[in-house]
Amino acid sequence: MAKGKISVQTENIFPIIKKFLYSDQEIFLRELVSNAVDATTKVKTLALRGDVKGELGDTTIEVSVDKDAKTLTISDKGIGMSNDEVKKYLNQVAFSSAEEFLEKYKDEASIIGHFGLGFYSAFMVADKVEVITKSFQEDEGGVKWTCEGDPEYSIAKSKKTDRGTDIVLHISDDSVEYLEDARIQELLDKYCKFLPVEIKFGTKTETTYDGEGDDKTAIETEVDNIINNPNPLWKKSPSKITDEEYQAFYRELHPMGQPPLFWIHLNIDYPFNLTGILYFPKLMNSIEMQKNKIQLYSNQVYVTDNVQEIVPEFLTLLHGVIDSPDIPLNVSRSYLQADSNVKKITSYITKKVAEKLNGLFKDDRKAFEEKWSEVGTFVKYGMLSEEKFHDKAKKFALLKNLEGEFYTLEEYKAKVETNQKDKSDKVIYLYTNNPKEHHSYVQSAKAYGYDVLEFDNIIDNHFMQHVEYKEGEVSFVRVDSDTADNLVKKDETKESVLSEKEVDKVKDLFTTALGDLQGGQIELKPLSPEDHPVLITKPEFMRRMKEMQAMSGMDMGSMPDMHNVVVNTNHPLIVEKLLKMRSADKKSDFAKYLHSLAKLNQNMLKGEEMSKFISKSIEFMS
Repeated sequence: MAKGKISVQTENIFPIIKKFLYSDQEIFLRELVSNAVDATTKVKTLALRGDVKGELGDTTIEVSVDKDAKTLTISDKGIGMSNDEVKKYLNQVAFSSAEEFLEKYKDEASIIGHFGLGFYSAFMVADKVEVITKSFQEDEGGVKWTCEGDPEYSIAKSKKTDRGTDIVLHISDDSVEYLEDARIQELLDKYCKFLPVEIKFGTKTETTYDGEGDDKTAIETEVDNIINNPNPLWKKSPSKITDEEYQAFYRELHPMGQPPLFWIHLNIDYPFNLTGILYFPKLMNSIEMQKNKIQLYSNQVYVTDNVQEIVPEFLTLLHGVIDSPDIPLNVSRSYLQADSNVKKITSYITKKVAEKLNGLFKDDRKAFEEKWSEVGTFVKYGMLSEEKFHDKAKKFALLKNLEGEFYTLEEYKAKVETNQKDKSDKVIYLYTNNPKEHHSYVQSAKAYGYDVLEFDNIIDNHFMQHVEYKEGEVSFVRVDSDTADNLVKKDETKESVLSEKEVDKVKDLFTTALGDLQGGQIELKPLSPEDHPVLITKPEFMRRMKEMQAMSGMDMGSMPDMHNVVVNTNHPLIVEKLLKMRSADKKSDFAKYLHSLAKLNQNMLKGEEMSKFISKSIEFMS
């Protein structure tokens, strides 16, 4: 038996591995199984070239736990190593001197993968590691390499007769979780689910049935528990995949998710290699809950689901898989480094997504419109956050009015600009975020021949502001932000049936009765007699600012729910009733009642105010 020292030549390398990699400890299994896959892939390549004698036989990789012996073993039937190769690959850590290595990486949070250190991740969880291996070359004997977490190792002959490598980890006392089957199954599911070589972890019971009807009997058989799908759908040609297969693969990725709306199959080999399938999920007016559902792979090895550096922010709403050997990873394979390739990949994915959406819109506009309630969140988010996507999405981003009609931005402007252009030549887009609550305001707007859009999406406040900035000549105004005659401000005046003296009298009356409006104002307007006697309006700018600050998580407790009170000086209840009341108290009560009625119309009447309003209504009726 030969002994020696690993050529890093320092007592410090193993403590460094343990210390700096502790937060990523679990990836040791990914590294070791990936090495086994590499060894298996190499022997298959050599066999195709005729360099391996005889049949390859079973190439399944096996992971096994022995709780009594406190060992975790990863076994492959790959290319194996000779005595010289063991010395070369296991002992000389990338032929680097200790000083250079430690100096370069002493401040790194993660060092696995650099200089072939993936194998050494085993020492994060093991006190001792044994490598028992035999080369595919028939004239080479078995070799056993042993190391106990320091630079000293031993090499001895092994009785191993079959090709391949067994890596035996003697699990340390602080890592006994890796002796639990459930924990290993969890890690294999996470990191190795789509590795290109079959991986076995124990056995499972498979039930088949013999006979029919009452004579039918169940037969239970123990079979290998193969934990991975070596031929995932994204590696296949899109032309050979059915819709049912795409749906089934989505269920494999997200067993609890609702069926996706549609998907994009990515497949490019120049100027970089990238494959994958991205699904458009049903967002259900929710954003944050949907993020981090894209899994990144490198040659079918799971890397991360934190892909912000690869795809623009809005594309993190998609679900699915991206696989690329060309995405640069740092030494832990877990964090991405921005470079020109990543920027190209980002542009490519953005372009493909925009092309897919535009294609769906052009090919079947009606079907696209039917999906807009779910696709719209994604498209609007993309236009807000990515300039290149905005430019492409203008062709298929839709606005929906209360009649259920859909228009592109260009189409809608053409529809309303004649009737809804104000005195400053701005086209006013009227909208509601709650058609039921704003019903009377909507009807008043329609009475003027105006069209009203429905904007009830979680990001519509931001989207409206974005469109206003981009288009320049349009402005969004909610239907309750002013009286209907003034939603689109034009140089038009209406006569009041009241004299100037009577108007002042009504204003004084309401000012005294209502008191402090918390920044709001009382306005008197000669509206149509069919309009309400008193209306609540919420100025667009103030209301929108408050809503956007609330969306950003800011404390809005100190900001009042500001509203203006508009008194219709042409309404019979003002002209014929209020002014003709003799009692000052009755006039004040009636003014307050009309104000409460207006607040009720805006769903602003709550608690004690609502109780008082009901009591007053009963009093009036009796």
